[in-house]
Amino acid sequence: MNTLRQYWHQARSRGLVEKTWFNAIWFQITWLVCVLGRDPFTPLVVALIALHFTLVASPRQEAAELAPIVALGVVVDSLLSALGVFDFGAQLVPIWLCLLWVAFATTLTRAFAFLGKRYWLAALVGGVAVPFNYGAGAGFGAVSLPLDTTTTALVLMVVWALLLPVLFRLSRAQSERRCH
Repeated sequence: MNTLRQYWHQARSRGLVEKTWFNAIWFQITWLVCVLGRDPFTPLVVALIALHFTLVASPRQEAAELAPIVALGVVVDSLLSALGVFDFGAQLVPIWLCLLWVAFATTLTRAFAFLGKRYWLAALVGGVAVPFNYGAGAGFGAVSLPLDTTTTALVLMVVWALLLPVLFRLSRAQSERRCH
């Protein structure tokens, strides 16, 4: 038990969770667990998110910085679901997707931080790459995309080309608020 406690302390003191490579791997694992496991794997996703919060220097500050990003993301996905772009069955937005938003929010200041330095790049990546993630999710059966492929792709491209720069701006504002 003492060795585990020492390892945990070392990981936290070295800022492991702040390292780009660690955040990228942790996010990818969390994404896979969410998309492949969905509701039955929610406890594992909660454990992965708890791991993140136990490794950050200030869990309360981290939660405060992530909350507006998560809220905006869940609202956008809820709107897309309500408008028929997404179909999650009986749920407007499932809990695993809300948890995935928590994980994604952590990447804005870590693994994907380089995108936030240039909003045009964030718009380009958001408009091109993110729709593929929803397509992959649909391929794994995590979401149905009831509209035709072209319409879905165009809607997601526009939404994410606008949304990702806004998320980076919001993330930056939250970080600056913390520093003042």
